[in-house]
Amino acid sequence: MTSSGAVDKWGFETFAQVLEEGSGLIGEPAIVDGITGPSITQNGRTLTNLASINLLNMHQRTDLRQCFAEGAHQYGLTTGGSRMTQGVCRAHLELEHDVSQATGKERALSFATGLLANVGFVHAMSQDIDLGAGVRMNNSDSVFVLDRDSHWSLWKAVEGLGYGKRVFFFRHNDPDHLDRVLTKVGGGGKVVVVMESVYSADGTMGPIPALLDLCEKHNAISFVDDANGFMIYGPAHRPFATEYQHMRERADFVMMSFSKAVGLEGGAIAGPTAAVQSFELLSGTSMFTAAMQPPTAVTAREIIRRLSRDPEIVDSYLAKVTAFRRRLADIGCETSETSTYIVSVPVNDDDIAVELRQAFLDHGYLVPVFVYPAVKRNKALLRLIISDGHTEDQLDGFLSTLATLKEQFKF
Repeated sequence: MTSSGAVDKWGFETFAQVLEEGSGLIGEPAIVDGITGPSITQNGRTLTNLASINLLNMHQRTDLRQCFAEGAHQYGLTTGGSRMTQGVCRAHLELEHDVSQATGKERALSFATGLLANVGFVHAMSQDIDLGAGVRMNNSDSVFVLDRDSHWSLWKAVEGLGYGKRVFFFRHNDPDHLDRVLTKVGGGGKVVVVMESVYSADGTMGPIPALLDLCEKHNAISFVDDANGFMIYGPAHRPFATEYQHMRERADFVMMSFSKAVGLEGGAIAGPTAAVQSFELLSGTSMFTAAMQPPTAVTAREIIRRLSRDPEIVDSYLAKVTAFRRRLADIGCETSETSTYIVSVPVNDDDIAVELRQAFLDHGYLVPVFVYPAVKRNKALLRLIISDGHTEDQLDGFLSTLATLKEQFKF
């Protein structure tokens, strides 16, 4: 069945054709079979996978799959309706309790994805809603100040608020610039400062204590997107313990995604009880879309508890990351300044980066390449996340291939 003429005038055919021929960014997606993890099977071919964000590979553990199955048996596969109309599934409530404990906040609210958590937070903090009978929440005068490198979901959430009116940015990880922006836009009004812990493109850690100092100086609310660091960093013996102590004790709101360390779908926001309770209604993304599947909530809770109970799981993974970074330096690869598990290798040429992606595929490696609009034009990079399940042979082969392609493409 062909599309109507009304669709043709929007230009999708030309756009898709130019993208496919000129950049290789889209086309028919590869067909994935089997379980994704340290390896992935695309179109019948098995590749070493450096694109997975499921870094601890917990979902391949037999006992956790059994936990998921038992959760499905107890709660079914779906909630079947909004928590505002039916009530909250016990599996979600118990997960939210553990999330609030893990983050040091009073209360947490789970969402189907981290993206929906971010969008819901902005919506709740920016809208004017009047329910009648004197029940009104008017945040139409709120202002948002975002780190320039904040995730797409946060920029999308503030898109309709008007840049330069209710939306401003500060330079990436630059407290001095944030101070100047807050001085300009503050004035005692409702201001929300949006920052991240670990940034997903360059792998840097935000200067959390300094940014929180400025929020307190200017009486602004602090919101930390901890999608990438949740359950990886925090304990005193791990890197960035200071940043996480300040986040736990001083940040007003913390968002987390369950797709990284936990390795499942879903997300949550934790913060003061009254505010988070209000998000059930005000966010929109809690009331008007599906929640996480109950067995996912059951299993996410079990993984969070296990990572707390057995720190060696993450400790050994971070040691593996440190060794990997050291080997990258040995072959002359510059990496991000802060040593998080997200390792970005600059390419700084969009055309070369696209060629590199195909070259890695030809050698049997699925490597994520970030080009514009994920990063600035000609600031392309390889975003590498090794898996706890990668073998030494897989990493040896990748590093050898990287060294060869680095010489070939001169990046």
